[in-house]
Amino acid sequence: MNRAVRETLETIVIALLIALVLRAYMVESFVVQGTSMEPTLVDSERLLVNKMLYRFALPGHGDIVVFRYPRSPDRDYVKRVIALPGETIEIKMGRVYVDGALVTEPYVIRMGGASFPAMTVPEEHVFVLGDNRANSDDSRSFGPVPYDLIKGRAFIVFWPLGRMKTLSASPVPG
Repeated sequence: MNRAVRETLETIVIALLIALVLRAYMVESFVVQGTSMEPTLVDSERLLVNKMLYRFALPGHGDIVVFRYPRSPDRDYVKRVIALPGETIEIKMGRVYVDGALVTEPYVIRMGGASFPAMTVPEEHVFVLGDNRANSDDSRSFGPVPYDLIKGRAFIVFWPLGRMKTLSASPVPG
């Protein structure tokens, strides 16, 4: 085999192995499906998800997380963390309260709507909501999400290029 061809093949194989390791353990691409996170995320946007972060830290208030849907773990969902283990969440006429404090939610377009009775988030779980509350299947319907179903934190929208942006946690509650 020609030396140049061999070196090219070795380079391709090494690049593929590195890409597989990165995808499996560090960063994964995710496509937003639906409108539940509008206006923050819109249908068909592509995100990068940090899969390593939660090996060293716990999810925090306002993190946008990708997780396996509790009712069908072969599907991935993306939502915002609103309450952490041990916190009590309640929704009164669409307004969210965590441990009795009204949550400031600048990312929600239309406030108001349904109520949700007070509940305490179990250990090793988070309570997640979509930013588009009127059109979101979230912890109000399927309950708190166990840590072991969380794949990682979304940290950047990279496609389409015109909507490229970093995603930072919004402060919750307060």
